[in-house]
Amino acid sequence: MSDGHPHHQAPQRKWVIPIALIVSLFFLWGVANNLNDVLIAQFRKAFDLKDWQSGLVQSAFYLGYFFCAMPAALFARRYGYKAAIVLGLALYGVGALLFYPAAELRAYSAFLGALFVIASGLAFLETSANPIMTVLGDPSGAERRLNLAQAFNPLGAITGVLVGREFILSGVEYTPDQLAALDATALARFRDTEAMAAQSSYLVLGVLVLLWALLVFAVRFPTLSDGVEEDAGDTAANSGGFRRLLRHRHFLYGVVAQFFYVGAQVGVWSFLIRYSQHAVPGTGEKTAAAYLTLSLAAFMAGRFAGTALMGRVPAERLMGLFAGINVVLCLVGAFGGGWLGLGAMIATSFFMSIMFPTIFALSLRGLGPLTKLGSSWLVMAIIGGAAVPVVMGRVSDMAGIAVAMVVPAVCFAVVGAFSLAGRSAPAGEREARLKAVATH
Repeated sequence: MSDGHPHHQAPQRKWVIPIALIVSLFFLWGVANNLNDVLIAQFRKAFDLKDWQSGLVQSAFYLGYFFCAMPAALFARRYGYKAAIVLGLALYGVGALLFYPAAELRAYSAFLGALFVIASGLAFLETSANPIMTVLGDPSGAERRLNLAQAFNPLGAITGVLVGREFILSGVEYTPDQLAALDATALARFRDTEAMAAQSSYLVLGVLVLLWALLVFAVRFPTLSDGVEEDAGDTAANSGGFRRLLRHRHFLYGVVAQFFYVGAQVGVWSFLIRYSQHAVPGTGEKTAAAYLTLSLAAFMAGRFAGTALMGRVPAERLMGLFAGINVVLCLVGAFGGGWLGLGAMIATSFFMSIMFPTIFALSLRGLGPLTKLGSSWLVMAIIGGAAVPVVMGRVSDMAGIAVAMVVPAVCFAVVGAFSLAGRSAPAGEREARLKAVATH
């Protein structure tokens, strides 16, 4: 067999529709992820929450990732990527529809439960879509390919924030004194209206996602394999597979780095609305949401710019540089304040943009038949998004929202350390190869 290009070109053209559907998944989970940033501000009003309590939105969401990532990987091994994607979309859609009874009950815990179901579905999607993009072509281009696919994620994120800004945030904001002046009936009416605000948007989202699940179900997908042992049995799914993963030290570093990266990303975005209102007094919630949208636009620009730069700069070196810049920007946000601090926190999104897919692809390098199992560990590391916002909320309640930005600075420092470790790690060759075969 030659370099393989003649063999890959025809199947890739044949499977252009499935590939497009896979890329669309990055958009869909971007919508869900960043609607959370709006929900945090909304639920804070609707349920009179402290910062750490509003951070539980992200905790419930990312716990879904944590608990379902491993089952998703095992499900994908047993039934294939397509079945895992359909199930993931079904859970996502059902979770969104659960916002209807949650709003009727006016119960914060019910909303958190619905978010957990949505995230459980996203765990299936991410555990499938990310590794598909790493094996879908030449292994040497996996980092760039995954970064390009992930570039559609911030487009979904921007869509989510715009939907939240226009259809969820009411723009009605009372000061503590104004709330105290309301009688019991008026206060209850205000809380009920704010709690109901997310209902219709999530109903529409749920219906659209379920229709997308039917579309994926109807389309034929290629059969993907991560290496010869994948077809020989379930060796990677048993205890031997776990022990073999533990011998990949660079992979383990990657799991730790992913935990801290996702924590930093989710923490910065979760509290950016709150931070902007603190840094620039008088900023309304809709204006603050516009700053979050600007941040996400910077994130998307960073994805495309980073993907282009990786053609000339090694991925781990570029990520290390970006991580160092973000440490500085977060410290400026923590101690600079005002427009300078707000600008610094918005700018972090540009430089964090390449981190998730780069950590993901670098960590899977050389895992071969362990790729699906390793992918599930990296998705489980998203639990950082549950932990860090709560820590930031605690710091904010004690010392102020600005000082809380020290927490993501520490997280980005960990990512920088991983990139330095990556330069000394053996480059290796990814054993994964695409096998495009017609399925029934």
